[in-house]
Amino acid sequence: MHRSFVLVVVMAVAAIGQTQNNEQSQTTTPAAPVKGVTVPAGTTVLLHLRSPINTKSARVGDAVYCETEFPVTQDNVMIIPPHTYVKGQISRVERPGRVKGRAELQLHFNTLIFPDGYTIQLPGALQNTPGADNHSMSPDEEGTVKANGEKAKDAGTVATTAGTGAAIGAVVGRSIGDAAIGGGVGGAVGLAKVLFTRGQDVRLETGTSLEMVLERSLTIDPAHAASRP
Repeated sequence: MHRSFVLVVVMAVAAIGQTQNNEQSQTTTPAAPVKGVTVPAGTTVLLHLRSPINTKSARVGDAVYCETEFPVTQDNVMIIPPHTYVKGQISRVERPGRVKGRAELQLHFNTLIFPDGYTIQLPGALQNTPGADNHSMSPDEEGTVKANGEKAKDAGTVATTAGTGAAIGAVVGRSIGDAAIGGGVGGAVGLAKVLFTRGQDVRLETGTSLEMVLERSLTIDPAHAASRP
């Protein structure tokens, strides 16, 4: 009888303990959600290019590597620090034509990598290339860089070769007619040179400044902005 009573007491104590544990687990305060700060769509982020791009060698799908130059703040809090990595991809490449057609390069950004490895997927578009002197942004296609035209250079090539031909013709033939013939031949040579030479490629050198615009809002944990790898 004594042993049976002890066994009953032990079982009762164990049951009470289990009940208390269950109650504690049910009343435990859930972990607080991560506080995020929203960076609105349309925010501009200044980057610099870490690897050069040239339409002469670039291919669709090639990766583009950049780094932020200037911090992005929201509500007096730094959200995206300098030296945050930005990765993108080339989505279209057009070589310049021999007769017509300018070189074009289209790229988009898709990944933001903080110094501590915190990674966010993003849709970002190339908005501008400040300080560029051999290309400009296409007004018709988002994120597209287009090489500047070379009409003045082409006209100069034809004029130079025509003038050279005229001078040679005048010296050799010693007449105005010979000069005209020489000029015509020189002009034809200059025109042929223009027609058989491709226009300039789009070249983005290492260190080129790029402006990326966010195409949708991003929610970022600001704790990663002050972190170090």
